[in-house]
Amino acid sequence: MNTGIYLHIPFCRARCSYCDFNTYVGLDALFAPYVDALRREILAKGGVGEAKDERAPADTIFFGGGTPSLLCPDQLGLLIRACREAFNLPERCEITVECNPGTVSVDYLCALRAEGVNRLSFGAQSANPDELRLLSREHGWDEVRAAIAAARAAGFDNINLDLIFGLPDQSLRSWQRTVEAALELDPDHISLYALTIEVGTPMHDWTRRGEVPLPDPDLAADMYEFAEHALGRAGFEHYEISNWCKPGRACAHNLIYWHNEPYHGFGAGAHGSTIRRRYWKVKRPADYIARIAQGAPVELGSEEIDEATSRGETMMLGLRLLREGVDQARFAERYGAPVAHFYARALEQGVTQGLLEVTDERIWLTARGRFVSNQAMRLFL
Repeated sequence: MNTGIYLHIPFCRARCSYCDFNTYVGLDALFAPYVDALRREILAKGGVGEAKDERAPADTIFFGGGTPSLLCPDQLGLLIRACREAFNLPERCEITVECNPGTVSVDYLCALRAEGVNRLSFGAQSANPDELRLLSREHGWDEVRAAIAAARAAGFDNINLDLIFGLPDQSLRSWQRTVEAALELDPDHISLYALTIEVGTPMHDWTRRGEVPLPDPDLAADMYEFAEHALGRAGFEHYEISNWCKPGRACAHNLIYWHNEPYHGFGAGAHGSTIRRRYWKVKRPADYIARIAQGAPVELGSEEIDEATSRGETMMLGLRLLREGVDQARFAERYGAPVAHFYARALEQGVTQGLLEVTDERIWLTARGRFVSNQAMRLFL
């Protein structure tokens, strides 16, 4: 079983209209104290001073946000070194930093490489200027192109692009141009997300007041289908519902989530899981920094996960892996009995409805099941 380390960097230059993540603007003065507090939290959690093989193992590091690339490379490097002091990490473990186009240069990315970062994820979102304005993104496609060029010049060979589809007023042709523009940049990994309009965001207020239309779910399905075919023709493997990669470039950190394996969450608003217990940290960066300084707990809440819930979540998350699916042997080893022992009726319904394919080795979604995946997953929850 693998273990991930997630580090939350909650700072942004501007707030996107669709974003409900734990992020804040105008807090540049907190960058340095926040990094210090985050480092102290990491070191307090792990086995500092112990021999490497006696520390708790971990396999990946992921800097998410927010915009982690607002921090200096030496600040990110300080946090990476803290993770290595506290945990038993492979020398060449996957270390991802999320970046916004327009916040990086060749020099900056060379410095990140020197600190051990080996994977970048750029929030590109759209090649259409009007759509980027709707999303309140500060960059244009020229900045995306420049960021990818800078990353290649710095030696990165594992680069992801995030794109969003199903936007208000987005046409199928506009989405096609975005996918085609992304493929021209030759990334190693592409993540495609259907827009979700979250309560409390400007986008939600605009749609509620009728200022922009609600997304068309049927059109969004057509967009997804186009992307699936276009990326397949370009040699990308569709390995997870929202993720495509070139061979060997699946995101190791996110696979930990989809395998329902444990991960440490560090930083303001970060979530973590021990499999049987989920927890989350205090949200506001100033509160987080103050609590660390006082030696007070930063965990805001938690919930216990019983075995039945854990089994259901393992099925739900595993079905997102379109090629791998749920491994029957791994499931039986983890829960003491095969999937059919717990879910015989659910499997029968899924097969009858054309949602699932079941073999002795694995269970996965059919082509039809991919388009109604929530319906298939509800069978196990």
